[in-house]
Amino acid sequence: MLDWGLALPLWIASTVEVAVDSQRQGPVWANVLVATGYSLPLAWRRRAPLLVAVIVFASVAVGTLFFTDGANLNVPLFDAVIVGYAVGAHTRGVAAWFGPPILAGGMVVNVALFTGQRSDDFIFPTLFVLVAWLAGRALRSRAELTEQLHEAAARAEESHQEELRAAASEERRRIAREMHDVIAHSMSVMVVQAGGARRILDRDPARAAAAGAQIERTGREAMDEMRSLLGLLHAEEHPAKLAPQPSLSQLDALIARAREAGLPATLQVEGPRRPLPAGLDLAAYRIVQEALTNAIKEGGAAPTSVSLRWFDDELELEVRDAGPGGRAAAIERDDGHGLVGMRERARLYGGELETFQPAHGGWIVRARLPLAALREVAA
Repeated sequence: MLDWGLALPLWIASTVEVAVDSQRQGPVWANVLVATGYSLPLAWRRRAPLLVAVIVFASVAVGTLFFTDGANLNVPLFDAVIVGYAVGAHTRGVAAWFGPPILAGGMVVNVALFTGQRSDDFIFPTLFVLVAWLAGRALRSRAELTEQLHEAAARAEESHQEELRAAASEERRRIAREMHDVIAHSMSVMVVQAGGARRILDRDPARAAAAGAQIERTGREAMDEMRSLLGLLHAEEHPAKLAPQPSLSQLDALIARAREAGLPATLQVEGPRRPLPAGLDLAAYRIVQEALTNAIKEGGAAPTSVSLRWFDDELELEVRDAGPGGRAAAIERDDGHGLVGMRERARLYGGELETFQPAHGGWIVRARLPLAALREVAA
């Protein structure tokens, strides 16, 4: 529509020009036909620019030879400049270099056919058309460069997303191995407790009943962990060594190790502590551990505080440091042991994790883990 929106007004202008020209030669219909030849084909200048250029110059030459002298008309020169730009902007590959000879040759031939031409008539119109070609070529090169940059940015974004997916997948496998440890440890505890309950059932039924209740609670927790594990991975994982995993009860030791590494860290606990299912306890510990690790790597020796806030329905973990902010990209690249890992652990238990830089500077990692599982186990 844009192409026709330019070609039709030029066609109207060219037909009016030859119709009212006082020096017109030949019948009006013939001049209008020639004017149509050098104006209306501009509607196809994007699809076949070189062919349109040849038609435009040939039409002007035919009109000058047999009808009205092109030197008395203005629209043909304007058409030549437009077609020069189109040849520069819309030709591809080797064909683009045929543009300047065709444009320059067409202008020289047309001027040579005019009556009373001078030497500068060969120079300036040809320069106008060639400058238009250069402008079109420059804009085409810029458009191609912009397209290449967009494609490169798209490829980089796809590569980044693929790296994030790979990191998340690796982190899920690592979490699954740890959960395997938790479940296996729970099963071992249940076996030991069941054996003890069987041996004391006759002489101490109360203790045996208490052991049975503990076996029930441990079994429910293990079942919850198993559901989470099955939802985390679809492929079978290799079993890991059986070993108990760290928990929030060991945060004091974790803070002490962070201080030994040069991080002035403190621990604050709000609300009464409560026992957690082994998997949730491990996930909370790992989130704090990885947040401290990132604080050491990216924040330097900035003062860092670790806060545990116990609410009725959730546990909130917050690691706040006074180091430089804006470290999300660097943490994401940390081989899956940064934001990706913490988000996966929080998501596994229906929680959420956010990281942000407060107005006064520093960096905050905050995770909220729902405690609905506690009520289910207690029930």
